[in-house]
Order: sequence, then C-alpha cells, then structure tokens
Amino acid sequence: MTRDIHDLVIAGSGVAGLSAAVYAGRGDLEPLVLEGDEPGGQLTLTTDVENYLGFPDGVGGMDLVQRGKEQAEQFGAEFQHGRIEDVVLDEQPLELSLSTDDTIYTRSLIVATGASARWVGAENEDELMGHGLSTCATCDGAFHRGDDVLVVGGGDSAMEEALFLAKFADSVTVVHRREELRASEIMASRARDHDDVQFRWNAELETIHGSQAEGVTGATLVSHPEGYPREKAKSGIDVERETVDIGGVFYAVGHTPNTRFLDDTGIERDENGYVFTEPDDAGRPTARTTVDGVFAAGDVADPRYRQAITSAGTGSMAALDAEEFLETLRSSDGSTATTTASQEQPAP
Repeated sequence: MTRDIHDLVIAGSGVAGLSAAVYAGRGDLEPLVLEGDEPGGQLTLTTDVENYLGFPDGVGGMDLVQRGKEQAEQFGAEFQHGRIEDVVLDEQPLELSLSTDDTIYTRSLIVATGASARWVGAENEDELMGHGLSTCATCDGAFHRGDDVLVVGGGDSAMEEALFLAKFADSVTVVHRREELRASEIMASRARDHDDVQFRWNAELETIHGSQAEGVTGATLVSHPEGYPREKAKSGIDVERETVDIGGVFYAVGHTPNTRFLDDTGIERDENGYVFTEPDDAGRPTARTTVDGVFAAGDVADPRYRQAITSAGTGSMAALDAEEFLETLRSSDGSTATTTASQEQPAP
C-alpha cells in the first residue's frame, strides 16, 4: 500500500493563499490548495476593491479572488475543498487531517487560513455585509464620503477605524455597550478630541436597515443607562430604542485568527492565536514559523495591517521560503533536485 506525499500544501484560498499558489506553481511545486469552508476568504465580502495595485478603476472582491485562482491553476496549482482539523508536524512528512475525513501528507505547509472578523449579531448583518456594512475602514472608508456612519466597538481598533473614517464621513458615531472604553488612553483621547467623532455610550446595534441594492440606510440602536442593553432586553428589562439615518456601519470588535488546528503543536502564536514568523540570521523578516517546513502568510500572522496587498506579499514570501526549504530537504536526503507534486511512499 502506498500514500501520496505532496511537496507543498497551502491551507487557505484568500489573497495570501492564492499568491502563494501562483509563486509555488511557477516554481514547479504543483501546490495543493485547500479552499476551506469559505473559499476566497474575507475579500469575497467586499463589493469593490479600489486600493489593489493594477486596478485603477477598482475590482470586485470576488472577481479579484477568481482571477487569482485562475492564475494559480494556469501554473499548475490544484484546488480541493476541505478544512484542516488536525495536524501532526513533528516528523516528515507532515500529516494533515481534513474536515472531509481525508488525510493528506506533505513535506511543507503554508498556513494562510486568515482571521475572521467578529460580528455582533445585529439583524440583517448577513444580508448587508459588503453592502454598506464592513469590517475594514481602510478598505471601504472612501466609499462613504459625506455619509454619517457608525463604528461598533470600544477598543483601539474601533478608535483607529473612527479616526480614519472621519477623513471621509460627515460624522462618525462610536457605539459602545458600556460607558468605559477598552482602548488605550492615547487612542481614546484622539477620538474624543476629534470634532467629527461622537460617542453613544451604553448602546448597542440591534438592527441594520437597507438592502443590497440601496446599501445601508439606517440602524436601530438599543440603550440602557447601566450598559449591555441587548442582554438586558433579552432578560425582559425595559430599554430604549432609537432609529438613526446613516449610510454605513463598521464593525470593530476584533478578529479571530483561524489557527485552532495548530493547538498542541510547536508553532508559536501570540495570546490571541496569531502565528509568529521568524526572522532570518540577519534579522530580516521571513514567513517561517517555529516548526520546520511550516510557513504562515496573510492575516493569520498579521493582526495589524490586514490588507489584501500585504497578504499577497506575504503569500509570495511564504512560497519562496517553502521552495528554499524543499531544496534543502532534498539535498539533505540526497535525492534529486527535481520537484514533483507528489511521490509515492509505503504507508505505515
């Protein structure tokens, strides 16, 4: 009995994973790309991308992802549905157990599984995400010139989003369920001191109004003087409701990196689950993780920038680092320098 061993598996089919697939394909690694539960990642929730290099008239998020997939396939990348649920990374080949009950073996792995923005559970958010509701002010703020917008959250990210949006919007209202921010004092002060940023304390977003055709047209806020009004409403406590006219809503309540499958491995992550990547001997950045043969790219290793263009860049870095690792691995094994997508090996 034999089993196939891939040279490279890429977990994730967002911009980082697709960029890695293009570079790896051009390097004749014939990568296998695991698309995950949400092929294309967060970019598919963005209707228009205006700040991606090479598209002066903008490009749809789904269109950009589809073009990337077609480009990767032209260079020999193979795509397969499935999500990694468990891994064994302490020996070669690496072993990946998928949600489809398949087991895949590979000499190297690029983790490009992204980070999922947290939603707040407001009514109509599923319908309006990407149609006036966004989780990225840097990505979508310019579409709201002259609008009144809401930012939901109370941490540093919410303050940064509010200050960025104030460059475009007529007014920005930060909606926070308590009367005290989680943000650092310097970020909170900057937002409080800005003329175009207001605060709605002890309030939460309950409903977003609008349609995919019209975009966001309004929102219903619920409030209570002691905070956490939605929780109180569920308990039967009287709360106040107000409907406001707005043109956009931005969620800034954090992201969760999709790295749970790396629990109990040697891959080092921060307290929030983002993967650490290591510098080279000269101190320059790489896509290498703390486990040989495993690399990270995109939002899964980037809690700061979270942009399509930076994800694409780290995707290419990961592919180049993986190619170098495979060359070293083959040299140490005394095998040929020719790369093959998969080779048969007796199964244990």
